[in-house]
Amino acid sequence: MHFVPRFSDGQDFPHALGKIVCVGRNYAEHAKELDNPVPSSPLLFIKPATAAVPLKEPIDIALSRGEVHFETELALLIGESLTEASPQQAEQAVAGIGLALDLTLRDVQSRLKEKGHPWEISKAFDGACPLSPFLRLNGPLDWSSLHFSLDINDERRQTGDTADLLFPIPELLAEMSRHFTLSPGDVVLTGTPAGVGRLPRDADLHFDLNGWLELDTRVAP
Repeated sequence: MHFVPRFSDGQDFPHALGKIVCVGRNYAEHAKELDNPVPSSPLLFIKPATAAVPLKEPIDIALSRGEVHFETELALLIGESLTEASPQQAEQAVAGIGLALDLTLRDVQSRLKEKGHPWEISKAFDGACPLSPFLRLNGPLDWSSLHFSLDINDERRQTGDTADLLFPIPELLAEMSRHFTLSPGDVVLTGTPAGVGRLPRDADLHFDLNGWLELDTRVAP
């Protein structure tokens, strides 16, 4: 079953989900916690639409391929085509904001990186991108004042603040559009803050975005 992007009022987005464009190491503290260098330009990769599942449904993780790590991120739903866009054009093309988990097969990723191989299979597997509903945007937004968090079993595990982004959202979208067109229905993940770790089975998760969007889900036993 294909994932359908929806707004928080329950209305379906009029375009099918396209590609999911992600940026790695967009928070300096996250780069440091994984002992990675802080990048001087955005580190981009893509998850296919088949990676998306509803965040509100129980998350089923396959441990047969090693540890699955959680990475909580602000997600942007693209509403207009962007090619070689300016930051101003890019921010006006965002139709909604939500939250996502960039699930990562960390053991698989580490082995592939050690060999200098691409590591898409650690990031792009089926179910690798649980997505929340999106808050509809109807006007300008202060992109540097968005806050989000993840609690696992009532313990705060991640807190993100877009003021700390290495590559702010309008500039990030413009840079992405230099390399490949962003189309209506595409989703952009903007990076994860420090605090990533193993996603435990049979756990309760609570997400919050600025107090505007709150969502509870579980990890399957």
